[in-house]
Amino acid sequence: MSRIIAFIDGSVYSDSVLDHAAWAAQRLDASVDVVHVIGRRDISTTTFDLSGSLMLGARTNLLNELAELDAQKARLAMERGRVLVDGAVARLQEAGVKEAHAKLRKGDILDAVQDLEPDADLIVIGKRGEAADFAKLHLGSNLERVVRESSKPVIVAARAFTRPERFMVAFDGGVSATKAIAHIAQGKLFPGLECHVVMAGKDTEENRGKLDTARTQLVNAGYKVSTKLADLEPEALIADYVIDNAVQFLVMGAYGHSRIRTFIIGSTTTEMIRSVTIPVMLFR
Repeated sequence: MSRIIAFIDGSVYSDSVLDHAAWAAQRLDASVDVVHVIGRRDISTTTFDLSGSLMLGARTNLLNELAELDAQKARLAMERGRVLVDGAVARLQEAGVKEAHAKLRKGDILDAVQDLEPDADLIVIGKRGEAADFAKLHLGSNLERVVRESSKPVIVAARAFTRPERFMVAFDGGVSATKAIAHIAQGKLFPGLECHVVMAGKDTEENRGKLDTARTQLVNAGYKVSTKLADLEPEALIADYVIDNAVQFLVMGAYGHSRIRTFIIGSTTTEMIRSVTIPVMLFR
């Protein structure tokens, strides 16, 4: 049986993560592990440098009070986490998921990915978390870390779920995009949906050949495929095509460059996730 990991954090995206996971689980006949990770900031008070600022007795009393406060925060975080994952399992079961499990963990989300991913087929995470700035379209702080860490496909859930009828592959002929095409052709997530494959680049024999190879692979798998090759910036081409063709699900390769290069020149992956309002499935 296939297995999906759905990360929730209590943000407004959590319900959407569960709805995306439920849709995928029904198509893949998969179970879902709902995971909430309690991080250090959820259970610790702000640390203070008290050296020399207080008398010994006063400092000891304050440290004891801070320790007690940390313990209270830890208990509350655990209680809140348990409510979140139990409620999530109930929501999945109501949506028709045959098998769902609640997992509550402490530590870093990357540790959870490393531990749980080997037995999973797919990861679902929200575009933004509790601390993200919606006005500035900031992405969740853990999103890129999870995608870079994972060797499995990652669905980045949109703010609200819409059952997809058509999807699009942002194709560049690279390793990750080729991996995405093979996964779609061999998998059970997308059959029956209208398929579009779009490539940003010059109209050369090489690019046409790569695009035709991808199209043929999908056609042989039973898809009806529309393609487009245009000499435009990827971000502009993809964003406009999504709107013009009412695309409801985007598939693309992710973070093909190092973090340092991404910091210097930016990332098409980050820009696309930030700008589109539909779910994005990423392949590394």
